[in-house]
Amino acid sequence: MKNPPIIWLNTLLFALTLLGALVLVPWRGLAHGFDAIEWVAFVILAYASGLSITAGYHRLWSHKAYKAHPAMRFLFALGGALALQNSALHWSSDHRIHHKHVDNNDKDPYSAKLGFWYSHIGWMLREYQASRYSNYNNVRDLQNDRIVMWQHKHYLVLVILMNIGLPVFLGWLNGDILSMLLIAGLLRLVVVHHCTFFINSLAHIWGSQPYTDKNTARDNAFLALLTYGEGYHNFHHIFENDYRNGIKWWDYDPTKWLIKLLSWFGLAKDLRKVPQERIESARLQMQLLRVQNKVAHLPNYDEVVAKLEAEYELMKQHLIAYYQAKKALIEARAKPLAYQQLKSQVDELKANLLAQQQNWYALTASYR
Repeated sequence: MKNPPIIWLNTLLFALTLLGALVLVPWRGLAHGFDAIEWVAFVILAYASGLSITAGYHRLWSHKAYKAHPAMRFLFALGGALALQNSALHWSSDHRIHHKHVDNNDKDPYSAKLGFWYSHIGWMLREYQASRYSNYNNVRDLQNDRIVMWQHKHYLVLVILMNIGLPVFLGWLNGDILSMLLIAGLLRLVVVHHCTFFINSLAHIWGSQPYTDKNTARDNAFLALLTYGEGYHNFHHIFENDYRNGIKWWDYDPTKWLIKLLSWFGLAKDLRKVPQERIESARLQMQLLRVQNKVAHLPNYDEVVAKLEAEYELMKQHLIAYYQAKKALIEARAKPLAYQQLKSQVDELKANLLAQQQNWYALTASYR
């Protein structure tokens, strides 16, 4: 079968920026060196561009996980141009198609089932699915966002201003335009590109699947370090409208922290969170599925599975009861009498849940 035509603009962009980062940056470093201000600019612009993709393009515009003040939407639009990953409208359209048709080699723009190279960068080098660009019907809501459409219309100009104009200006202030261009411009761009692309590639290949095995997405804490918290990808693909990817307080998710911080200052609102009982139920279901697969060879398989499923249903009931009561307790804080009554109920339900968890873990452990 004949390969689709090459997209020369993308191919040259990725090839020349990578080559420049590999050759020009070390040359300048050895011949001249880079000062602390240039490295600080590299880090700040890397986070500005990366977080504009994760908090702006991804969680705000693609998934509507929260609402942002126009000032933040404007900054995300500028940061998105700095990241040089196409306009928010185009990026979000592709991403919504990816979620709708994940792992479908004919419809998913960057299907991981076509291999690491394809999902990482290859899908952008040839016109594999040119027909999906004929319209933006799946992002009609974003076409009502004046900032999104302003960025889409003036994207090329914004890219030049942010990726060349801004580093040149910072270099002029610091007294070394070339070094700033190479570090805060070129190297920063290449690093942010490939770290972001890891979500399409490595995060569908390497890691665990604690919530679902219905797609290739994986949770990977190491990738979260490289992608501003996007590495908890298995969670994201089953609960895509949650503003968090790392749901534990210790999970490295600076995108989540930024959104929460913005909400404290009135710059973000309506932060969407999946009810905890749904998250725990998904995790529990995966535990059941894994144990069922491990006991498939046993002669008394039907008996074992029936016992597992009975304990699973009990565990699920305890989970739902506890988290629903906990939610009611939070809502009753302004009513002291009701709060005390609910507090006793929640404590009792928590004790029951912990006891049932011990039963569940003991039972499943015996079949591992």
